[in-house]
Amino acid sequence: MSQQTVLVIDDERDIRELLTITLGRMDLQVDAVGTVTDARRALEDRSYDLCFTDMRLPDGNGHEVIELIATKYPDMPVAMITAYGNVDAAVSALKAGAFDFVSKPVDIQMLRQLVRTALKLAEEKRSDAATAKTGGSGDRLIGDSPAMQQVRSTITKLARNQAPVYIAGESGVGKELVARLIHEQGPRASGPFVPVNCGAIPSELMESEFFGHRKGSFTGAVSDKEGLFQAANGGTLFLDEVAELPLHMQVKLLRAIQEKAVRPIGAREEIPVDVRILSATHKNLAALVEQGQFRQDLFYRINVIELRVPPLRERRGDVPLLSNFILRQLAVKSGGAPGRLLPNAQQALESYDFPGNVRELENVLERAMAMCDGDQIDTIDLMLPQRTPRAEQPATHAAAPTHTAPPPAHAPAPTADGGLDDYISNIERTAIIKALEESRYNKTAAAKKLGITFRALRYKLKKLGID
Repeated sequence: MSQQTVLVIDDERDIRELLTITLGRMDLQVDAVGTVTDARRALEDRSYDLCFTDMRLPDGNGHEVIELIATKYPDMPVAMITAYGNVDAAVSALKAGAFDFVSKPVDIQMLRQLVRTALKLAEEKRSDAATAKTGGSGDRLIGDSPAMQQVRSTITKLARNQAPVYIAGESGVGKELVARLIHEQGPRASGPFVPVNCGAIPSELMESEFFGHRKGSFTGAVSDKEGLFQAANGGTLFLDEVAELPLHMQVKLLRAIQEKAVRPIGAREEIPVDVRILSATHKNLAALVEQGQFRQDLFYRINVIELRVPPLRERRGDVPLLSNFILRQLAVKSGGAPGRLLPNAQQALESYDFPGNVRELENVLERAMAMCDGDQIDTIDLMLPQRTPRAEQPATHAAAPTHTAPPPAHAPAPTADGGLDDYISNIERTAIIKALEESRYNKTAAAKKLGITFRALRYKLKKLGID
């Protein structure tokens, strides 16, 4: 195998020498230049496996180099070298096509990890195996609609860089699955994928959960604990429901992302971490920024690239494919034959809005399989909520429409067979399902509606077999 090559572009002799020595010790051949002109000439003369470029150069800037490489040499990863703490430059570089950035003064350990990730990315881009792998992973994202084809195409592109991605979409559309696919199709696939629901961590425990702590740093810290950032080192950290982070935690998270290092509670020194950040929420994050509920600097840092996952009502043609897939999965779990939707049941599903999206479809079909006779599912087995028509509003009141909620379901009275326990369970089940539907299947919001903790809701969902 031929020696891999790296092009370093920086007008500071010390930086060029540092990178040349460090990369040379990794058995890489290094060409180092100090101007955009020399860089263009070097790129024309030979092919490189990786490029590092400074932001400011005597005859131009690093963005020119990044755009040139993205256009003429798309298989070559390029990383930006930025001044310490210059987040704006780093974000701009990622948007222009850089796969990652390194801050001055250069941390050698972080540099080596970045190089290993970049070279692995370059190999995958050039290999046929990467294409086959991408197709296989995407098969789990069901749907042939143009919207889903676009999502799959975007996932493939996003997997090939290290830019933070913000996944927008309603509850239940499959944001975590999208995040997993971005992780699995990229060079970090062999590393950990660590999902965390930001709304499920008590505020007072957040810093310890994210960054870890040292033994004796506070009451109850009986041993050292690794945080989520350390657990995701070398892989991907997925921040689900990121809008639920309190402001004090947003500050600490921003610093960890910017500096690529964390300080466990009670520790004297920061620990370098190599983590790609993916985040998601069903809320309008931009609106929360305007309202002062979410930091603008953190928003721009995690929202370098936005990927919107469409709700199920915008891709109704995918409902038959999704339904068949879900029914086959349920059959595998139960060991029985897959359920079959009768034509009228299929039509009912396709005409329903699914406020809870794919997650609600899964719940509807699981319930239908329990209710139907044999393996044939009829409309009545679906038990879809009946929507009450909205009352006609006078034209003068068009700006403030009123919504008529569906009539509440009532649990049956206790019987000699069921007893009080079943009666109470039915009341709880009805209240929980109603809260989930009203909150579009956001469990954190549903728990608030019910006046219970998120943990208590999870327990009840498991106990009642709802989730």
